[in-house]
Amino acid sequence: MAQRLNYSSFIPATYGKLIELDTLAGNSSLDNLLIHLVRLRASQINGCLFCVDIHAKQAVRDGENRLRLLHLTGWQESDLFSEKERAALLWTEALTRLSPESTNDNLYQSVKAHFSDAEIAQLTMIITLINALNRFGVGFRAQPGTLDKILGLDGVTL
Repeated sequence: MAQRLNYSSFIPATYGKLIELDTLAGNSSLDNLLIHLVRLRASQINGCLFCVDIHAKQAVRDGENRLRLLHLTGWQESDLFSEKERAALLWTEALTRLSPESTNDNLYQSVKAHFSDAEIAQLTMIITLINALNRFGVGFRAQPGTLDKILGLDGVTL
């Protein structure tokens, strides 16, 4: 499918700020590979192939195990993820498939058992921003691989 429009060229200031916020959020105290997993999982749920492509390549570039990326869609049944990663993925899915039931107190307490309040706020910001970016990628059919050179991903293979 062809990209519908180059959305960033029509709203360069606001879209640029969104990217700036995403970059700032990614420079948190959270583990970089955990951030890749969270961004990738939200993008999988939302069906944003553009973002799945970017975040899978970034994860591999930064040292993520390819098998873990293959297991990510079934992380609940895989033994390749730590309890902390599982908590982050649980929170990611709850906030991506947002409902009052998905963010109940039991779920929140299981996340809180692995993250400080500051880390939960950081994690929530990262999840919020990737979900916003996914709306652009899905809505306008952004084409996977089109930013590889700009992002330094042109030599990364999965």
